[in-house]
Amino acid sequence: MTRASNVVQPLRIADAKKSLRHVFVRDLVLASRVGIYETEKVAAQRVRINLDLAVREEVRPIGDDYAKVVCYEQIVKKARAVAEDGHVNLVETLAERLADICLQDPRVRACRVRVEKLDVFADALSVGVEIERESPYPE
Repeated sequence: MTRASNVVQPLRIADAKKSLRHVFVRDLVLASRVGIYETEKVAAQRVRINLDLAVREEVRPIGDDYAKVVCYEQIVKKARAVAEDGHVNLVETLAERLADICLQDPRVRACRVRVEKLDVFADALSVGVEIERESPYPE
């Protein structure tokens, strides 16, 4: 991620030579129970999620066929379910679970997941983690 003023810019993942399309979800803010402190275990807090997916393009043009693309609506629905699925101690755990749901589609070759806790420190915009994972499926 690069930062221009206070705006987080998406990473450049699309690559014509590698036939990769960049599908992304930007600044999804959800309530999640994440943290090691007792207050974090019982009360949800705001987390911001950014997902960047490197998606293998079809050999043939996709035309206007919904079935030939990775659906970001489904990715968002699954991300919401993961964030709301009980308490986890670490943002790293939440990030790994989000990466797992992104990589369920065999067209996704790799994903980058950023999870930020937004309300931890009064003098910091956010704290969190960013991970990158590759597909378990062979090319």
